[in-house]
Amino acid sequence: QVQLVESGGGLVQPGGSLRLSCAASGIGFRIYHMGWYRQVPGKERELVAHITSGGITVYADSVKGRFTISRDNAESTVYLQMNRLKPEDTGVYYCNAQSLSSRTANFWGQGTQVTVSS
Repeated sequence: QVQLVESGGGLVQPGGSLRLSCAASGIGFRIYHMGWYRQVPGKERELVAHITSGGITVYADSVKGRFTISRDNAESTVYLQMNRLKPEDTGVYYCNAQSLSSRTANFWGQGTQVTVSS
């Protein structure tokens, strides 16, 4: 059974930091591209950051220079370090796993709430 379990969300003041974690089980983590997405009410889920199985990273323009995605293949975990947080970073953050070899092998976590507010 595939599970992606996010943690690390919460309430933080503008300018603060949070680190999200996504622990994967039931998949061959090393051959999965991993991503973090954000969704706010009334809007579509949008890509925040992505890291390939080989470690290549891509970021949304709105988070470049502030967020860092990384992965630990030994722990089957992907992280999102979020610094200099802004109110517009508020949303539910979802972890995504996409298999390198099968388009249909795509999985989502349950999401973790991040709220940036004073």
